[in-house]
Amino acid sequence: MTLENPITYIKGVSVQRATLLYTELGIKTCNDLLNFFPFRYIDKTQFYTIKELQPISAEVQVVGKITQIKSVAQKRGSRLVATFQDATGTMELVWFKGQKWIKDALKVNQPYVVYGKLNHYNGSFSIPHPEIELVSEYKKKLHSTMQPVYPSTEKLTNSGISNKLMRTYIQNLLQQFFETIKESLSQEIIDDFKLMPKRDALLNVHFPKDQERLAKAQNRLKFEELFFIQMQLVRKKLINKTKIKGFVFEKVGAVFNEFYAEKLPFSLTNAQKRVLKEVRKDVASGAHMNRLLQGDVGSGKTIVALLSMLLAIDNGFQATIMAPTEILANQHFTAVSELLTGMNINVDILTGSVRAKKRREIHANLEDGSLHILVGTHALLEDKVKFNNLGIAIIDEQHRFGVKQRAKLWAKNKISPLSLPKGKETVLENKIKTDKEKYHSDKSHAIEDVGGDLPPHILVMTATPIPRTLAMSVYGDLDISVIDELPPGRKEVKTVHRFDSNRLSVFKFMKDEIAKGRQVYIVYPLIEESEAMDYKDLMDGYESVSREFPSPKYQISIVHGKMKPADKDHEMQRFIKGETQIMVATTVIEVGVNVPNASVMIIESAERFGLSQLHQLRGRVGRGADQSYCILLSSYKLSAESKTRLKTMVETTDGFKIAEVDLKLRGPGNIMGTQQSGVLNLKIADVVKDSKILVAARNSAIALLQEDPNLEKEENLPIRTTFAKLTKTSKIWSNIS
Repeated sequence: MTLENPITYIKGVSVQRATLLYTELGIKTCNDLLNFFPFRYIDKTQFYTIKELQPISAEVQVVGKITQIKSVAQKRGSRLVATFQDATGTMELVWFKGQKWIKDALKVNQPYVVYGKLNHYNGSFSIPHPEIELVSEYKKKLHSTMQPVYPSTEKLTNSGISNKLMRTYIQNLLQQFFETIKESLSQEIIDDFKLMPKRDALLNVHFPKDQERLAKAQNRLKFEELFFIQMQLVRKKLINKTKIKGFVFEKVGAVFNEFYAEKLPFSLTNAQKRVLKEVRKDVASGAHMNRLLQGDVGSGKTIVALLSMLLAIDNGFQATIMAPTEILANQHFTAVSELLTGMNINVDILTGSVRAKKRREIHANLEDGSLHILVGTHALLEDKVKFNNLGIAIIDEQHRFGVKQRAKLWAKNKISPLSLPKGKETVLENKIKTDKEKYHSDKSHAIEDVGGDLPPHILVMTATPIPRTLAMSVYGDLDISVIDELPPGRKEVKTVHRFDSNRLSVFKFMKDEIAKGRQVYIVYPLIEESEAMDYKDLMDGYESVSREFPSPKYQISIVHGKMKPADKDHEMQRFIKGETQIMVATTVIEVGVNVPNASVMIIESAERFGLSQLHQLRGRVGRGADQSYCILLSSYKLSAESKTRLKTMVETTDGFKIAEVDLKLRGPGNIMGTQQSGVLNLKIADVVKDSKILVAARNSAIALLQEDPNLEKEENLPIRTTFAKLTKTSKIWSNIS
């Protein structure tokens, strides 16, 4: 018997109950159940005598005998009452449900251990629906004074799978399979980190004898969980660096130099220069670049992306930028086109609203290589879209794309020099052909073969700052670059929190700013579950703003999710051109609107927004040379969490500090969203609370793989065996972030 056997191998688990445990909790094998950990513990370190009981509502444990059992009629039905006594006094045990089988099971004048929540009424004590067990049975069991409490569901409870039954199953499992539990870490790691052996850790996490042993067991299991996630990520990174080949961008050529010398609208910050050096080093190395670029709103990621694309063009390659929305794609297209004005570079845009005739033209220009940079949305991922020689793909706001979608970019170079007629190959094409032949003759990459063509270099960008612990867990296979300073001349956005009662003074402030020639955003929340209510809030708000800012003196744009794309774009353009002074909108403007003249951001019902959303919205202002402001309007009724969020926004504009607070408030799964949270379905560890263990586990994984990349040493056999099992069942998609 092994731990891979179904849970029906455990004494007492029927097929019916096994099916329920699988559908409700995903527990299929003995190993699944062994790694189903308690979420809290009831400390049963003390036995009370009846005389010692106090009239407080608490859980207590008493030893005594049942002297009498009777059924007592009440208004609706009846209750079963047992008289329970010890040497010091008498109390009652009461049951309202399951009376028949409980009455049949109880034994009079036999010593029992009773545990439950104490009730005190008319001077006497009772315990309703107690946990009850004969002392003779109690002594036979694996005993923990601290009792585990397991996660459950309503369906399980209603089907009779109680917490007590779960404890029994896990106890039976440990008694049956204890000797088959194998060590999963090397002795060296166990010794270095003073970790509890695996068997002891599993026994003590389920049935701890005391707090100290529980803490050691949890520490060991948390380390192991984080260690194997880091092993997958670090190994991916090493494979990416050494096994997956990439196109070589050998030179910094005329296109890059002309742009840098004549077209660059401002001097690069030191942070931008540093990131650019990191990119240049990657693309010149012959390995495949897989880099995450983090930079706060307005830090200048787009210019770094453009310079990276110009490196590709200088070396005869094409480039693409993929954005999650048409608004953002259009903004990138406009920005890139304007920056490259007067240069002989062909830039185009492909989105869902591009007409068929234009699409055919784009497809043809891509395939013959005359189109250098293509900006687009998900439309880029369509099978019809083929590049001649895509050298670099930039993915903006990358968390908005699913992993499989991003992976499609690897197969975009299907018209390759290998298929061109003889005599048509340029020097560059010969070079690519040679690179590919070298790649396919090199069998060392066989572990992670990426297909027939070299993949484009990947630069994924996000304006959502990611805390260090989260970056390690989700993007541990990527090289990470950070732009951590704003361009010179940018003024910090002043942020204030005001209550609804201050609305008139806020309106006056808006009028003063508009009189100076500035523009204002007013944003309302949009939460899908209450779309009708939110729409009403937006329209009510629009009406009150219209009354306060009447036409023709003031012009107001309105944008929301129910509008047709063309109407939405028309309103956006009016605001961008300065034809309207106020933009009333839902969060559709969170990403992608760049209006340097807009200097005021008013966020209505700010308590209903998450921290990262508030930070993103604030980033829509402060893009020009003028002082900008963000006003957070809220009601007086604020939860503790809402107060923390608003206070954080007022105190700092540092996206990384905000992200750390957000991580503590919301937890990692919520921050990354469903598409990214697969890595973080942790059973026992927590990347926020256990950040020290995470860093230790990552450093340990790096050191091990540097010393023994293929885990061939005998002492690493337990790690190799466990790693092979884990990667079969929980493959982390991370060739592209």
